[in-house]
Amino acid sequence: MTAPAPGNVHPIGRASSAPSLDPIMNLVADGMNQVNAVILDRMQSRIPLIPELAGHLIAGGGKRLRPMLTLACADLVGYAGARHYKLAAAVEFIHTATLLHDDVVDGSGMRRGRKTANIIWGNSASVLVGDFLFSRSFELMVEAESLKVLKILSGASAVIAEGEVNQLTAQRKIDTSEEQYLDIIGAKTAALFAAACRISAVVADRSEAEEQALDVYGRNLGIAFQLIDDAIDYESDEATMGKDAGDDFRDGKVTLPVILAYARGSEADRAFWKAAIAGHRVSDADLAHATGLLRQTGAIADTLARARHYGQRAIDALGMFDAGRAKAALTEAVEFAIARAY
Repeated sequence: MTAPAPGNVHPIGRASSAPSLDPIMNLVADGMNQVNAVILDRMQSRIPLIPELAGHLIAGGGKRLRPMLTLACADLVGYAGARHYKLAAAVEFIHTATLLHDDVVDGSGMRRGRKTANIIWGNSASVLVGDFLFSRSFELMVEAESLKVLKILSGASAVIAEGEVNQLTAQRKIDTSEEQYLDIIGAKTAALFAAACRISAVVADRSEAEEQALDVYGRNLGIAFQLIDDAIDYESDEATMGKDAGDDFRDGKVTLPVILAYARGSEADRAFWKAAIAGHRVSDADLAHATGLLRQTGAIADTLARARHYGQRAIDALGMFDAGRAKAALTEAVEFAIARAY
């Protein structure tokens, strides 16, 4: 992991009011209208099923955090052009394509509180429309007329795919190491966060140091974001998660809370985890027992602590930038990501 950029440290703390995405949403509201127009235009096709299926997920209530990060980082570095609108749309298309593919691989039935596309239209259609969105994202990258941007986003796309395959090979393997798991989420989640932020410095012709600082910010935010998701999969509900609680458990995903609980558990506890991750203990009672073990071993608390650590690294990476509305909004976006677990 790249070290945080030097600068002023802004500690994560419990604010008197809960952190929210309102500051970043207000900051980029006008720009997101431009991005949404690009998304709507480029998801169209002469094949009706493509915009119908893509629109189901794109209009499905997601916050579009990744494209918002692209716009907010552009504001942070003082970019006054328009190339970042298409790039933010490309980032969202990459993310949407990976979600379509993920739901097929995982056999998911719910996303953002709605039936997944693979449940409605089938696996084949979901995979192919995901491929269409990947292709559209590359068209948008090329239109930005920057080989460096193309290299960053195409590289991130390849890394995401590697992360997904790595996760697939680790599925139902209770002996997955913490190192391998961090490698997985660094690829499948954090890589796109990092790229979404870094490309803003590229189109603004800022220094390599500023590029790297935004990369570090996005990468650490992405890891923190995923670790919080891992924790609240056991502690939350469908209304909060947008999917069924315990999906990771039933899918046999070995996330950080499970890795920690398995390492710290008794012989009986470890036998339970082996059976559960193998798919033999997936009832509601088994999920409740798993959640109890996670709490007893401190696995949830320590996962949240690790998330706060990565969140702090993200905030520290902004230290080299001047104070202002954009920096404050990007800082609160990290605090929001962490606060989802409380």
